[in-house]
Amino acid sequence: AKMSAPTMEERKACWGARDEFWQCLDRHADDASKCEKLRRSFESRCPQQWVKYFDKRRDFLKYKKKLETEGYHPSEAAGKS
Repeated sequence: AKMSAPTMEERKACWGARDEFWQCLDRHADDASKCEKLRRSFESRCPQQWVKYFDKRRDFLKYKKKLETEGYHPSEAAGKS
């Protein structure tokens, strides 16, 4: 079955659900158990591929923010030789 592209309404619903879920994670220091209802809402409103993409995107954005706030420490990352 061909998956049709989401309508504008569906995209807005998906993004809204994602934003609510992410805000919940931010408030609860990424404790997903506190945000299960929002997670289910996010998953039900967004295509599966989008959910996977947004999960990766959140991890990436958090990693990027960590680099910006803490800086990059290549010596630690490389390990001691």
